[in-house]
Formats: sequence, structure tokens, C-alpha cells
Amino acid sequence: MLWVAWGQMRRRPAAFAGLAVAMFLAVATVTLFGSLIAAEVTAPASARQPEAGPGLMVIAGAFGEIAVLVAFFVVVNALGFALRQQHRELALLRTIAATPRQTRRMVRAQVVMTTVLVSVPGGAVGVVAAHRFLAALQRLGLAPGVRVPTTPVPVLAASAVALVVGLAASAVAARRVSRIAPAAALTASATEHGRAGVPRLLLGVAVLVGGGLLLRLAATRPAEESDKAGQASLLASLVLLVAVALLGPLVVRLLVGVLGAPVRRLAPGTGWLADAQLRGYARRLSSAVVPVALLVGLSGTMMIMTRTAGDTTGMTGSGVTSATDVWLRQAELVLLASFAAVSTLNTLVAATAERRREFALLRLVGATRPQLLRMLGAEAVLTTAVGVLLGALVAGAASAAFSTAVTGSPVPSVPVAACWYVVAGAAALTVPAVVVTGLRAVRGPAAELVSGDRD
Repeated sequence: MLWVAWGQMRRRPAAFAGLAVAMFLAVATVTLFGSLIAAEVTAPASARQPEAGPGLMVIAGAFGEIAVLVAFFVVVNALGFALRQQHRELALLRTIAATPRQTRRMVRAQVVMTTVLVSVPGGAVGVVAAHRFLAALQRLGLAPGVRVPTTPVPVLAASAVALVVGLAASAVAARRVSRIAPAAALTASATEHGRAGVPRLLLGVAVLVGGGLLLRLAATRPAEESDKAGQASLLASLVLLVAVALLGPLVVRLLVGVLGAPVRRLAPGTGWLADAQLRGYARRLSSAVVPVALLVGLSGTMMIMTRTAGDTTGMTGSGVTSATDVWLRQAELVLLASFAAVSTLNTLVAATAERRREFALLRLVGATRPQLLRMLGAEAVLTTAVGVLLGALVAGAASAAFSTAVTGSPVPSVPVAACWYVVAGAAALTVPAVVVTGLRAVRGPAAELVSGDRD
């Protein structure tokens, strides 16, 4: 199975490119914060106690707990698409007597090989980022006399953690194709189940309740614990986004039914087709919407919390926030937005590229390439609208909890212009990614693409 796994990766490099980038970012992120923790641990005792501001361990922990969760969220999403793009091959292996255990072993081998390939470059980038991050903190007067130690432990630990999470994700992602009968697996590779499973719905509701509890925890923090309220709000936004991912097929089908009406009126032909495609493949749409919601939700939450804390400090004169706090929040915003942007691009490109046979069938029944591209454009607009709406709801809930803790009012200070930039950025990532990938996917003879002679 090892050689089969390697052959699949060589045959479909684009399918594993997104997974490799996600694993690279995960290794780099864990290495970054692991290196900062190692710097704190190995520093002289006199340098461990900062004169003013948070210590290096506190900063690394506050950044790391959110950034690492987001990184692994991106890894799980990327791995799911890598498996979906080779679903047909996995189903064929099942029909020629490959056992479920062998199928899962092949998927695990792909995760291991991907992790090995990205560990060294990811670790190197993480170490460089740790040096630069520490230098920036020292320019702000934090962590004086501390330096990043020369040790491979953070890189090795980051690779091990990324590997464990990747293997856990592979066990979940490969479960469907490995457990069902071979003939059913081959049939399922070309179809999508219309309903989400009851366990998934129940888990989604449980996660949603957990997010609500975190929001309550954030809202009840005293004003002097604004940092704790901010971290709880940010963590709550991530938990709510996980709930959106679990409940996505149900939620997005309802939202597309509402938002798709204007598109159907403005473009009766391609708009109707785009709306029908999105509602018919709600699970695929959910996978595309979640990264957009992740980008908007996390970025919006960070920006609104920063503005709210800054305005509160300006009005009351109390030390709710400082220039150092603002810098740290901006750095965290850049990091989280980078992860979300990578996840958005990976997901949209993979989701569009895997539809080649679908586009070929539409061409065989009379659709032209320009019509298909207009349909994809309408789909991209609807995907952006649904993702922005869900992300805005999450950001609104999280920032309202933070505002309640800091100001006593659930109405936060909203940087309207900056939020519009986030929306524009989400659209600039989504629409070109879908249309450009679709332009490449509709090339080639339709008959060959449908029959599978060409991939």
C-alpha cells in the first residue's frame, strides 16, 4: 500500500498541494510558538520576569492556543478534499479486493509522507518566524535578554503533533469509503448524500451549545480581565465556526434558498442553474462556505474587539488596552487571516477542480463554455454571500460578548471601513479562484472527461 499511496500522490499532485500547504503552515506555527516557549524556559531567571507587559510564555500560549486550533482546522479541511479527489480510485481499490484496513493504511501513508516532506521547510520557516517575532517583542520592550535556543526540539515536536492530528483526521475522513461495500463505494464516489447524518447533527448542536457557553464566559469577565475576555471570545468564534461546519449542509441549503432568489431573477438561465447546483450539492457548498466564514468570522472578531478596547480606553482613560496589546492583536489578526485565506483558496480550488466530469456532462447536453463560466461566477457570488453572512453572525456574537465584558453594553465599536475590506478580500479570493479553476476544468474533450479517459 505504500507504493500505491505514493503513486496516487504523484498522479494527483494538485490534490495533495492543499494538504501539503496546510501541513506546512501547521508545522511552522507549532514550531514558532514552541520556539518561543523554549526561549522562555532556557532564559536566565533574571530575564524571565518582564518589567512591564505580559511574559513570553503568556504571549506564546495566548497566540498558540488559537492559531494552532485554526491550523489544524485547515489541515482537516484540506485532507478531506484530498480524499474526495481520489474517492473514485479508493472505491476501485475496494472493488478489486482491497480491505478497509488496507484502504485506511494507504490514507495514513499519504499523511505520513506529506508530513515528512513539509517538516524540514515548515520547521525552518517557524524558527525564522520565531526569531523575528521575538525581535519585534523586544523592540516593544518585552522579553529583554531572551533568545531563541538552537535546538531541534520545537521542530520535532511540531512535526509529531502535526502527524498525530493528520492521522486522526485521516481516520475520520477515510471512514466512509472504507466501511461501506465495494460496489456501494464506487457508486458513492459519483453521488452526494442529501442528508447529513444524525450523529453529525447532534454533534453540531453540542458544539453550538459549547460555543454559547464560551460566549457567556467571555461576557461575564470583569473589565480588568479584558485579555481573558478577548481570548474566550476568539475561542468561542472558532467553536461556533466548527458548529457551522458540522451543521453546514442544513444551514447553507436554507440560506441559498433565500439568497438565490435575486440571482435567479437577475440571470434566469445561468442563475437558476447555479442555484440548483448549490442546493443539490449542499455538502460540497458547505465545504466551500466554511473557509470564507472562517476568514470573515475570525478577522471581523479581532478587528471589532481591538476597536472596542481602544475606544473604551480613550473614553474612560483606564488601561483596558495599550499600544503593545494593539500590536499583539494585529499580529494575531494577520496570522489568523493568513490561515483562513490559505484554507479558502485550497478549498475553492479543490472543490471546483473535482467537478470536471460534471462540467463535461453539462457540455454534452448543450451548455457552452461561456455559460458554464457564468454559472460558476454566479455560484462564487452566492458562496461568498453565504460565507460572509455566516462569518458576520459569528463575529457579531463573539464581539458582543467581548463588548459586554469590557463596556457593559453588547453593542461593540465596529470599524465599518475595515470590515468592508474583509468582505472585499473574501470576494477577491473566492470569485477569481472559482472562475480561474473552472476555466481550466472545462478544457478538453467532454466525452473523454466523462468516460474517465482523461483527468
